[in-house]
Amino acid sequence: MKMCRSSDKKLEKFLLSKEVETSFNRVQAQSIKCGFGQQGVCCRLCSNGPCRITPKSPRGVCGATADTIVARNFLRAVASGAACYLHVVETTARNLKAVGEKKGKIKGINTLNELAELFSIQEDDIHKKAIRVADKVLNDLYKARHEKMELVEKMAYKPRYKKWEELNILPGGAKSEVFDAIVKTSTNLNSDPVDMLLHSLNLGICTGVYGLTLTNLLNDVMLGEPVIRTASVGFKVVDEDYINIMITGHQHSVISHLQDRLIDEDIKRLAESVGAKGFKLVGCTCVGQDLQLRGQHYQEVFSGHVGNNFTSEGLIATGAIDYIVSEFNCTLPGIEPIADEYMVGMICLDDVAKKANAEYVNFNMNEEEEISEYIINKALESYKNRRGKVKIDIPKDHGHDDVITGVSEKSLKKFLGNTWKPLIDLIAEGKIKGVAGIVGCSNLTAMGHDVFTVELTKELIKRDIIVLSAGCSSGGLENVGLMSPKAASLAGDNLKSVCESLGIPPVLNFGPCLAIGRLEIVATELAEALGIDIPELPLVLSAPQWLEEQALADGAFGLALGLPLHLAIPPFITGSKLVTEVLTNTLTNMTGGQLILEDDVKKAADKLEQIVIERRKSLGLVVEDEGEIA
Repeated sequence: MKMCRSSDKKLEKFLLSKEVETSFNRVQAQSIKCGFGQQGVCCRLCSNGPCRITPKSPRGVCGATADTIVARNFLRAVASGAACYLHVVETTARNLKAVGEKKGKIKGINTLNELAELFSIQEDDIHKKAIRVADKVLNDLYKARHEKMELVEKMAYKPRYKKWEELNILPGGAKSEVFDAIVKTSTNLNSDPVDMLLHSLNLGICTGVYGLTLTNLLNDVMLGEPVIRTASVGFKVVDEDYINIMITGHQHSVISHLQDRLIDEDIKRLAESVGAKGFKLVGCTCVGQDLQLRGQHYQEVFSGHVGNNFTSEGLIATGAIDYIVSEFNCTLPGIEPIADEYMVGMICLDDVAKKANAEYVNFNMNEEEEISEYIINKALESYKNRRGKVKIDIPKDHGHDDVITGVSEKSLKKFLGNTWKPLIDLIAEGKIKGVAGIVGCSNLTAMGHDVFTVELTKELIKRDIIVLSAGCSSGGLENVGLMSPKAASLAGDNLKSVCESLGIPPVLNFGPCLAIGRLEIVATELAEALGIDIPELPLVLSAPQWLEEQALADGAFGLALGLPLHLAIPPFITGSKLVTEVLTNTLTNMTGGQLILEDDVKKAADKLEQIVIERRKSLGLVVEDEGEIA
């Protein structure tokens, strides 16, 4: 079968050897796109439509212009993406509260204490403290829209908060903001494109502060803080001698009891009774990356991270997966027929991610023991039913054994001696020209699976720009070796020498897409150390292969922070000159942010590097390319 290419040639070879249809095979059949949809000028909100805006028909039946329709579609997409992240942080906060109420394990006491201090909570009992921290988050999420959320001011960098206040984009209750965005974008309601774009930034703040940053920190409390270590990645981590449970989603706390229970002696004996050595969790998508990030605490139960969202179909096709536990996206519908073909049982713990052939069990932290036992028994049953009937074919040459993981805002700072000064000095001296966050999803249409992401990353490190990655992009970058220390050889001379002296790769793995919030903390602390605002940093963002609505909400946060954000594929906005102009140009005078649309790798790298150089100049730093101190 024909398939799109991948930056991961061993993955590509493996998929070509299998007689199963995957997303890679379906790309060609879907290659003819609707031009109206791509430009965002199709409206299907009422029975007078669908209306399509053209030069000869510049208004819909109701009178809506391209500007209104595009902004409306964009806001609705950002609202959907924000809602996804807010669902995750709500689940996480509820789970933390339940841990406190049942006096469960708290593995990140330092983070809990820091959050309590930040939230002005005075409480000696750690479990009561956990409850109060969780309640602070939940109370903000549930506020009415006219009530401003309290934690934004406590979490945000002061100059940014002031800017958001000036622009009147400080959010009220996050769930209410999403609710009213949906109302605002319904039939014959808001038709002011600028107002809708500002609401998108508001939802970006909700996403970033709560859905990203606070989800990470609450997970740190429950699951343990990341520790820098070396790990194996790729298909090679899968061991057929174990009962292998593939995990997909974003809500790591949902499987916290399961991952501890699987290594208890009685459960090991249960596995041994059917001929297996034990149980292993196999990482795929963001929850796998989050488990990899915290892998220092879970080495016995966690095989390793195999790859990003579009690797999941191939992972099932190895035949070595016995059971699938899903709880959120990115759980592709395409895994359903492959799971059936390979006799793999599947359970979903949150109905927002229910698969057609998956059993559904509603996760409740107060019933976690029973749910874990149920999953273990179902996985055991699946193992017994399928082993010997399904061929196992694991490409053991796929992946790397020396990937640096466990990088977070805390672990990186600790590595540098508990101060950002070494990094700031390297940037000031020009040994590191700047920092690029390569973040977000993977898609199959920007040159192929992870192709643009990998090529842009190579181009940036060649120019002495260190890359920090979070999201499915990390899964692709680590599987081609860019997160291994040996990748230093691909960097420019200055960055190469830094990496070799420190024993680090030129691309640092912050883990799941949620860890975009960790990059914001790094940016904030760097700006604070320098006494400047975030838009003044020699820091750029790219989500080159963004895939879904959550990525648009991430992007709205980046723009609210005042960062330049590159995309290889435009969001569906180009049918409106006004919306495109605001996001790519006008916004620089508002938040400092800017959307950069560029589908050529070298041109994208040129534009990002030029921004870094300009910001170095404005800070009075060495600009080697021009042989002067600006």
